[in-house]
Amino acid sequence: MLYEFARPFLFALDAETAHDLTLAGLRAARALRLPLGCTAAAAGPLRVMGLAFPNRIGLAAGLDKNGECIDGLAALGFGHIEIGTVTPRPQPGNPRPRLFRLPEQRALINRMGFNNRGVDVLVANVRRARFAGVLGINIGKNFDTPIERAAEDYLDCLRKVYPLAGYVAVNISSPNTKDLRRLQGAAELDALLAPLKREQGELAQRHGRYVPLALKIAPDLDEAQIYAIADAVRRHRIDAVIATNTTVSRQGVAHLAHGGETGGLSGAPLFDPSTSVTGALAHCLGGEVAVIGVGGVLDGRGARGKLEAGAQLVQLYTGLIYRGPALVREAIAATATF
Repeated sequence: MLYEFARPFLFALDAETAHDLTLAGLRAARALRLPLGCTAAAAGPLRVMGLAFPNRIGLAAGLDKNGECIDGLAALGFGHIEIGTVTPRPQPGNPRPRLFRLPEQRALINRMGFNNRGVDVLVANVRRARFAGVLGINIGKNFDTPIERAAEDYLDCLRKVYPLAGYVAVNISSPNTKDLRRLQGAAELDALLAPLKREQGELAQRHGRYVPLALKIAPDLDEAQIYAIADAVRRHRIDAVIATNTTVSRQGVAHLAHGGETGGLSGAPLFDPSTSVTGALAHCLGGEVAVIGVGGVLDGRGARGKLEAGAQLVQLYTGLIYRGPALVREAIAATATF
């Protein structure tokens, strides 16, 4: 109810300013112990990637890049929270403005460019958080690291976040870091996943706990590319695939104000293409690897649609901008009996 009153004010602001103000508000509300949302778990727990989740609905990466608002976001009722994308070194991201609302289609276009304060700051923030649930940490490469050396950045982040993460998500699909999506190619993917999997094994021995790896992929893939990714995921024994990131397509929005901005499109127009990739991927994997569905979930029906396509978990982000905390409650209820 509170969000319904706050939304007109937030939408009157620049989108990135409203984002920062919302996170600040969540931190303040949590510090004051104000009720923020639904804390009751759905009929669970359920196990995915060997982890126990109180419900199927999680927060997608991108909202809390630095892990500054984990406890406030947890109070909304999410079954898991994914923070990041984080890079080894701090970077400012692309010049502003870089985040645009398309309210006619309940969508966003962003070209943030992995703006974050670096992995060491994120680790310090996670250590201060009190959240005891499943925390995913999404890792990427710095914009100026050559693509041939990308694995070094991912390994650096993996080593630092491993002791604190419930799972680690490997982001190779943002359209806003030059050449990043090249890592979805067969040879490039093998060259990245092999050292990450070796390092995961060594870290598991060192820390006495196994932290799953999830791979986040793009929606802009054809059937052959999806099959190749599924094959690589199986061969390298990756624990989950997150499908999908934002799209570079402008179908249905090109005529709108800001519809021609460069960057990744999220929100309602992404639902069908991302769910199609989820379904194709789940079919290829045949239940051997968990699938997390994300993209365009604006209501409980959409959340359930991701599960019907073959996902085990669902993540939200852009829907929160348009619906607020009520979406979390609705999605949890819609997926509780799946």
